[in-house]
Amino acid sequence: MALRSDWSERSCSMARGLDILGDPWSMLVLREIFFGNGRFDAMKSRLTVADSVLTKRLAGLVESGLLTKKPYDDGGRTRQEYVLTAKGEDALPVLNAVVIWAEKHLPAPSDEAHMFVIHSGCGRRTGSADTCTNCGERLTAANTSWHSLTRSESPVELATAAA
Repeated sequence: MALRSDWSERSCSMARGLDILGDPWSMLVLREIFFGNGRFDAMKSRLTVADSVLTKRLAGLVESGLLTKKPYDDGGRTRQEYVLTAKGEDALPVLNAVVIWAEKHLPAPSDEAHMFVIHSGCGRRTGSADTCTNCGERLTAANTSWHSLTRSESPVELATAAA
């Protein structure tokens, strides 16, 4: 999904990656999915985003293979929920890196406006996007939590790829 132009065929790996992950709305959609928030209305409410913007980003993430749709029953009608694929789960270190960088370099507008990457294995906050800086274990969605102080008092386990 291109931001301004199609970078999917560029010879630079970073440009090709940014073609999909370089859009802020797409990254925020992935954040919601990792938080286990894969239903359209719940994402729309949490992100305070227009239907058209969310629909376009979700379609792009599905087309790119980072998300897939899974049916669920909404009390009489079948709807679609968005879940991670293995390719989408592999984007976790990118999101972790953004969170860690922002916490280190950008001021928070309030005491509650913080988010931390927690390695569930040792229970400690990490300063690395892909490896726990306390115990050295590789971080995966299955062993990583995010602690967003605006969401909950305790860390939230991340969603993993759909089986």
